[in-house]
Amino acid sequence: MSELTLDKLPLGQKAVITSLLPESQQFRCRLLAMGVTPGSEVTVIRTAPLGDPLEIRTRGYYLCLRRKEAQAISVVKAP
Repeated sequence: MSELTLDKLPLGQKAVITSLLPESQQFRCRLLAMGVTPGSEVTVIRTAPLGDPLEIRTRGYYLCLRRKEAQAISVVKAP
């Protein structure tokens, strides 16, 4: 399976978070507090008209992330 970042995940595709990349250092604690942790399943639901922010679903709730934050989250597509 190939790894990609959350911002590159196609709409509706399920994936599993593998890690938070070093670029997430500034907002790492906030992501972890919101449940964006390695091993969590995530789905990109939709994007805003100009592409930022992204709406994702993880752990049974919906969350909006900036594209910069999504670029710092490494995922693999779920089978």
